[in-house]
Amino acid sequence: MSPDPTDTPDLSERPELSQPARPRSAVKSSSKPARGRAREFALQGLYQHLVGKQQVQAIDEFTRDLSGFNKADAAHYDALLHGCVDQEQELDALITPLLDRKWTEISPIEHAVMWMGAYEFKYCLDVPWRVVLNEYIELAKSFGGTDGHKYVNGVLNGLAPTLRGPEIEQDRSRREV
Repeated sequence: MSPDPTDTPDLSERPELSQPARPRSAVKSSSKPARGRAREFALQGLYQHLVGKQQVQAIDEFTRDLSGFNKADAAHYDALLHGCVDQEQELDALITPLLDRKWTEISPIEHAVMWMGAYEFKYCLDVPWRVVLNEYIELAKSFGGTDGHKYVNGVLNGLAPTLRGPEIEQDRSRREV
């Protein structure tokens, strides 16, 4: 017996079904903090650098003209984009021992996300290590491959004690009390 086409469920009782599903990355841009926006724009720029081999100055000029850039933390964006490109060999050297595969087997998005996380761990000491870790796991979830965030989490969690050891120890000792 075929279902009656006039017999549709009342979705008003389940509001989560009455709305189309939104991907994680579809958070309203007006609700994103300025540093979060800066991280997204820097990620786009680093992707262009890694994939297109574009010069950082051209990427920077292009990115600053994108819609919504005026709401980003421009200083944080500058630090991430220029800092990661300037320090790419050092960042790769920090990350490489934690990898279980070659860089050529890692997506450019996850590569850029790991650069940015390592950069913030090392140079942005005003951002707590747990915030750095969470921000880059979320970026990898939003823009990376299906399970790329898990890989990023493992690598950055492995890197954190090297770059933020005293902060992590202090954090752990506070939690034990």
